[in-house]
Amino acid sequence: MLLGGCSTGVQFAGSGSGASGDAPSTEMITEQLIEQERRLAAEQGRQDLSPLIVPNPAPYTIGRGDVLSIVVWDHPELAAGGMTAATAAADSGTAAPNAVPPGFAVDHLGRIQFPLVGLLTVDGLTEEQARAMLTKRLARYIANPSVTLRVQSYRSKRVYIDGEVKAPGLQAINDIPMTLVEALNRAGGMLPSADQSRIVVERGPARYMINLRDLVQKGVNPGSVLLAHGDVVRVHSRDESKVFVSGEVVTPRALTMHNGRLTLNEALGESGGVSPLSGDARQIYVVRKTPERTRVFQLDARVSGALAMAESFELRPKDVVYVAASPLANWNRHLSLLFPGALTSAVGVTTRP
Repeated sequence: MLLGGCSTGVQFAGSGSGASGDAPSTEMITEQLIEQERRLAAEQGRQDLSPLIVPNPAPYTIGRGDVLSIVVWDHPELAAGGMTAATAAADSGTAAPNAVPPGFAVDHLGRIQFPLVGLLTVDGLTEEQARAMLTKRLARYIANPSVTLRVQSYRSKRVYIDGEVKAPGLQAINDIPMTLVEALNRAGGMLPSADQSRIVVERGPARYMINLRDLVQKGVNPGSVLLAHGDVVRVHSRDESKVFVSGEVVTPRALTMHNGRLTLNEALGESGGVSPLSGDARQIYVVRKTPERTRVFQLDARVSGALAMAESFELRPKDVVYVAASPLANWNRHLSLLFPGALTSAVGVTTRP
């Protein structure tokens, strides 16, 4: 009677064991449950990315701290006294390493000091707008001025790239639109350990989770995700999204998800499958911790269509896949605990000539 009571294997409340209390109930994995979980995951993953999606980025606007290169043709005396010398030093390589780049620096009020016209507010203007305004001001003193104005050094706007990239750090925003793809490329690209399904863009108090794989599937070009000054991009590691497989499998192990995706069938396959000697194919469990409660799913691999359901059942980070032992394996183990060496002796007697 004692041995018979020990041979039932692992049981959860609601799985036929009659257990009660705080134990989580078991939910059988069916096609209906898989569809319900798919809808739930879609609702949880849905967020408004419209503040990041800009199909046609606007031209770069001059900001505070930028350095402008301004040339008024046929009037070298308007080179701000020393600008020509500084440019020559920079070209010859004799400039100090920490020297300010040659040109007209935009001050903290968004202004530059230019000969004849004095203070000129250029903050928030494009190069074309600043050139037109300067040309109009100079026309009071010079007949038909020909002006060339461009940004010499981009220092006003930056984003920060962190995580699983080759060269994390600050990236300056220049006249090339700073899209998410551009920022990742400037950081040397993502490492093999990067999880492309968990790229976070932090903009002030807002936090956006970007799944590159899902964006492509939805027809959204990742190149249309435009970053802004002060954004922080974090590329998470795949090691942070592991699934743990234990119990009666050939090789218990921790598995990393493939860019945010891993099915129950893939997890069992990468662990060698259910042990043919001790595993119970009727009792394959998935234990999932959610903020509200702990959920336990059970798959009976002997029923028709179980393989297809295991392939459709999507696992989530930190899930635990557990395969229970068969009643015979439990019986052998309990017998070995109660009568150490008895089973081995019995086998030896039966096989003795």
